[in-house]
Formats: sequence, structure tokens, C-alpha cells
Amino acid sequence: MTLIWKRELQGYLYTPLMYIFLIVFLGLSSVFFIVGNLAARSGDMLSLLSNMSYLWMLLTPVLTMRLLSSGDAGGNQLLYGSALPLSHIVAGKYMASVTVLFTAIILSLLYPVIIAVTGTLYWQETLAGYLGFLLLGASFLAVDLLVAALAKTPVVALVAGFGVNLFIWLSELFLKAVSLPVLSGLAEKISLYRHLTPFLSGRIGLSDVVFDITFIILMLFLCVRVLEVRRWRDGL
Repeated sequence: MTLIWKRELQGYLYTPLMYIFLIVFLGLSSVFFIVGNLAARSGDMLSLLSNMSYLWMLLTPVLTMRLLSSGDAGGNQLLYGSALPLSHIVAGKYMASVTVLFTAIILSLLYPVIIAVTGTLYWQETLAGYLGFLLLGASFLAVDLLVAALAKTPVVALVAGFGVNLFIWLSELFLKAVSLPVLSGLAEKISLYRHLTPFLSGRIGLSDVVFDITFIILMLFLCVRVLEVRRWRDGL
């Protein structure tokens, strides 16, 4: 798994995907910070993280689009020719994408540092918000990795990943809008954004952490199953 992780990190370094991801993420988050914090003279990091959380929905497919799509010749050679278990390959690729995402989060810590220097920052609440922010991004990466495993080409994986992420967001809004308490209650229990809410209130809920981790494991498990089907279908 470590070898796969290192291999994929090198792939990110030698292709523009990681740099596009980081530039767009930092560019948009800086706009949120300047408008919502600096211009408004506000030290509210939790509101900033709430706005930044929607960037994951838009950007995580960029990191996963080439990892497992069936149209990637190099990826197929690794999947079908390697003696490593598929679970190790999936875990290594996933951890590489999480490493890039974590790098973006580390760079964004400049915002609370600026607030701490120029005003008052509540570090405990901010760190709780960042934990939820990280878990949400990791959850979207797991979803998009599964989408990539189902896609035929990286471009399809990118478009489909964005579509699935958008559906996750819109379905929650739709179910809340309809007057069906059962569906609305179900939407709240399984919603990724719903489980982010306590973190954005400065609280770390064990049940929310467990939900996100369970969700990630489930997506990766399904990803392995999809790849096993691809192996069997191709006679390998």
C-alpha cells in the first residue's frame, strides 16, 4: 500500500492535476477569506469553513479522475498485473489523494494565523471545524474514487464525479423541501453536510466522526468490489 501511495504522489507531482486543484482551491478560498473576514473585520473561521466546504464538491473529482478509470492504460496495468491485493491498491491510491487534499488544508491554515495575529482566534473551535472540513473532503474523495472505478475514461470520471457530488448536495435540499417527514429525517441522517454541522458549531461529535469514517470505508469497499468485477469481466 505504501508503494502505491508513493507512486500516485509522484504522479500528482508530475502532472498538472494537483497544481490545478491547489491553485483553484486557494484562489477561491482566499476570495471567501478576504470578503467574509478581512473586509468584514470578522474573525469567524467557522463561517469561512462552511463556505469553503462547498469547494470539495467542485474540486475532489479532479484528484480522482485518473486513479481508477478503465480508460487509463497505466492504471489498468497496475490493477491487472500487480500481485498486490486490490484493497491495498485502492487504499494506496485513496491515501495519495487524501494527502493532496490535506496539503490544501495545511496551506489554508494561513487564514486562521492571520486572524490570530490581527485579532482574536478561538483555536479549539477552529480546529474542530477543520476536522469536519477534512472528513467531508475525504468522504467526497471516497465517493469520487468509486465513480472513477465505474467510469470508462478520466473525462467521464471527472464529469460524473461532479454530477454525483452535486446530486448529494441537491438531494438533501430537495428532501428537506418536500413535506415528507420520513424522507426528510432519512436525508438528515445520511447527509454528509448534516454531519458537518456540529463541527461548524465548534463541537466534535463522536457519532459524526464514526459516520464519516464508516461512509469512507463503505465507498472504498464498493470500489474494490467494482474492480473485482472488472477483472472477472476482462478475464484476468
